[in-house]
Amino acid sequence: MSSYAARRTALRQELQAANLDALLVTNLLNVRYLTGFTGSNAAVLVGANGDDVFCTDGRYLTQSAKQVPDLERLIDRPCDTTLAARAKGRLGFESHHVTVDGLDELHASTKAELHKAGGLVEKLRLVKDEVEIEALRMACAAADRALAALIGHGGLRAGRTEREVARELESRMLDHGAEGPSFSSIVAFGPNSAIPHHSPTDRTLHAGDLIKLDFGALVDGYHSDMTRTLVLGKPADWQRDLYDLVARSQAAGRNALAPGVRVSDVDHASREVIEKAGHGEEFLHGLGHGVGLEIHEAPALSKVGAGTLSAGMAVTVEPGVYLSGRGGVRIEDTLVVRASGPELLTLTTKELVVV
Repeated sequence: MSSYAARRTALRQELQAANLDALLVTNLLNVRYLTGFTGSNAAVLVGANGDDVFCTDGRYLTQSAKQVPDLERLIDRPCDTTLAARAKGRLGFESHHVTVDGLDELHASTKAELHKAGGLVEKLRLVKDEVEIEALRMACAAADRALAALIGHGGLRAGRTEREVARELESRMLDHGAEGPSFSSIVAFGPNSAIPHHSPTDRTLHAGDLIKLDFGALVDGYHSDMTRTLVLGKPADWQRDLYDLVARSQAAGRNALAPGVRVSDVDHASREVIEKAGHGEEFLHGLGHGVGLEIHEAPALSKVGAGTLSAGMAVTVEPGVYLSGRGGVRIEDTLVVRASGPELLTLTTKELVVV
């Protein structure tokens, strides 16, 4: 059984538990998760008893035959109403994805009884299978190698702009096997490093600057996410102290990752280190998030995060302390929760790198 077929089988169990005869999947990421299809227009009808039908339009006739060889395929559009017209009984739809107008169209196209069923596929996506974890591992490796090449070839030197470094970093990820960046890279020098989600500017790099790099690579549709903070030239005492504090906080968060642990407790383990040092108000965001087919997905590791960790979840741990007008430090890894201890996927050193 392919990984896609196995995922649809797992979804059938959710449908049976929800007393649904079928689920109309219209979110393209969920379609990809269940079928392997990577085009821009598709839907899939997953039946509780195994009668699955895939639909796309004529642009993807050849592509869908290759990527979805194990399902009945319809070439038509719009796919959602085409598939809804075939449904019978209790039909679930992705209520978190379907628009109000789209729901009216579904009602007009089907005799099935429509029921909200948002989040059923996302529930399955919380825990990654080994095929997904390997894609994440490859994405993290591409990012690791790109950063090593950037540093090794002198890409972090005085006079370069944040934009120049961002472009080079993203290009080097492509050189090392990425399909593209996971998101728009954050490159922040000096005082800009105190802005958690700073967008690169023409600010140039100067001796003594902290350098915050938050970036990731995309491989087979899966996203990596890593932040490293470096310094150009000899670090000041306050920079080293700040870095050491965040490193201790990040280690506490990593070490708290285990099946059955509440996500809010993971956040607390990391945040407590920073709060005891008197910088709690300068840790401005949650500790981390799930990562996979989306760069930000469940679970949320935060004070208000709900639920517990399970083996196979892929998450980030990324505490930061941001001193306005001076600089900030964030250290972030992508990891997989395992019963034997978290598996680290981003392998670049977390020692303070001086360039």
